[in-house]
Amino acid sequence: MAVFTPVTLADLTTWMTQFSLGKPLAIKGIASGIENSNFFLSTETGEYVLTIFEKLSFAQLPFYLNLMRHLAEHGVSVPAPIANHAGDILHTLHDKPAAIVTRLGGACQLSPAPVHCAAVGGMLANMHLAAQNFPIHQPNLRGLDWWRATTPTVLPYLDADKQQLLRDELASQENFSASSTYHALPSGPVHADLFRDNVMFDGERLTGFFDFYFAGCDTWLFDVAVTLNDWCIDLSTGAIDMPRARALLDAYQQVRPFTDAERTAWQTVLRAGALRFWLSRLYDYYLPRDAHMLTPHDPAHFERILRQRIAGPIPALSPA
Repeated sequence: MAVFTPVTLADLTTWMTQFSLGKPLAIKGIASGIENSNFFLSTETGEYVLTIFEKLSFAQLPFYLNLMRHLAEHGVSVPAPIANHAGDILHTLHDKPAAIVTRLGGACQLSPAPVHCAAVGGMLANMHLAAQNFPIHQPNLRGLDWWRATTPTVLPYLDADKQQLLRDELASQENFSASSTYHALPSGPVHADLFRDNVMFDGERLTGFFDFYFAGCDTWLFDVAVTLNDWCIDLSTGAIDMPRARALLDAYQQVRPFTDAERTAWQTVLRAGALRFWLSRLYDYYLPRDAHMLTPHDPAHFERILRQRIAGPIPALSPA
């Protein structure tokens, strides 16, 4: 959501005629994030978000955009892709893939209370169930294969202690991925990046999830772990805030009860969620790309979370 490809109103004057959105009135770059170029777009008909995709290809993008459309059509509050006059939801701008989606109301809740975490947990379970019959399959592109490929790239930048932690955790996750417990975990399309800044609230009312461009098919438990590792922690230490965690997990399992395999795998998957974002932040920190308004995240945050998840304690997947 940094701006790698600038866009002006002049760029949109002719380009926007393919949509039934009226004339573009204003465009403003969105500074948060590090993957795509995102803009708030105002037109004669309303407020939208324009995204230019900097890494994802034309071949990969139908999964994300059609997943968002599928979820919106099944009652999950997410941005809906806007089709042009030909019915296409994937477009080209400045020779790159682009999309326009509806803009959610509300604002991000960056200091969540248990009531916000409960709302996120319930909607996450509903999203998983709504997506289970989605016909397109695409793996989580930031899953185990990416961890294997990225680890050798970042290891030279780390001291010996961090290198050992990274090697040991990757080996643990590789062993887990070959286990019968892992293969028994329910799976399907997941958001895979459901942080506080990817959810909108109006007061205590959740108005929607957005930024699905890390989505893919993975275990549902991985999605829960990634979400809990951001929504239900003390940001300064990475320790789990148990009241918020309990609220999120109880709300989730009221919609979709956890399985025995998920209970067995829970701590390992919490560690997987931390490893994924430690690795990506290490990569972005030490090997940054040029972009307007880009500030890489501190990788030490998810190193702390990973160490916390290894040491415990963790909340159970059923009420205490």
